[in-house]
Amino acid sequence: MQIKDNFIKVMMMTLIIIMSFICCKKSENRRETISENEMIDEQFLTEEDQSKLTPDLVLDILKKRNNDFANDNLTIRNTSQRIRKASLGQYPKAVVLSCLDSRVPVEDVFHSGIGDLFVARVAGNISNEDILGSLEFACKVSGAKVVIVLGHEHCGAVKSAIDHVELGNITALLSKIRPAIEKVNGFKGEKTSGNNEYLEAVTKANINQTIFNIRNSSLILKEMEAKGEIKIVGGEYHMETGNVEFLSN
Repeated sequence: MQIKDNFIKVMMMTLIIIMSFICCKKSENRRETISENEMIDEQFLTEEDQSKLTPDLVLDILKKRNNDFANDNLTIRNTSQRIRKASLGQYPKAVVLSCLDSRVPVEDVFHSGIGDLFVARVAGNISNEDILGSLEFACKVSGAKVVIVLGHEHCGAVKSAIDHVELGNITALLSKIRPAIEKVNGFKGEKTSGNNEYLEAVTKANINQTIFNIRNSSLILKEMEAKGEIKIVGGEYHMETGNVEFLSN
């Protein structure tokens, strides 16, 4: 009787071990092919998860999250557990170069939580040596897959550049927007900051000018993009709707 009981115990233990092994393999296979929905719902991105992302998948995720924001379909992301996990390291999906404007809360616009995004902010979403270094750190060192240059409607910096404002260090900053103004010299209509169509044309030209500057001033980012490791894209935030319009460039 005892031999029979021992045999049954051994068989039960063997079955448990086999089932555990099968479950582990299924879990491993699942992580090898992370779906878009899994990544959208991820509480906190790990290094392993980040390594499985592609630039295209990251863009899709951010577009869907922006749609959530614009349609008030929001969820709580910054839980106390997430905050604790973030203290151990960061593996963001993307880096956003945004304007300083207080009406453009970048993490909210992309419905993101702690650890999801790097955000660099400067009036007029222009680039300079410090911004370029920050973008290189985000992508080359920390693994971000996408660089988004995010301009927006009714930008005060763009308006000031159009109006030839000169004031302290603002003067030097606005000089970096003026090449975008020159790009739209062929605009038919009133070329003033009060003309919304002209302002819109300069705003988009400024986003594309910054992308041009990034590619031509950062060999690191240019090479990463050429290898398909990252994407550099532009977007314009529309204040009335909350939507980000992604530009072709």
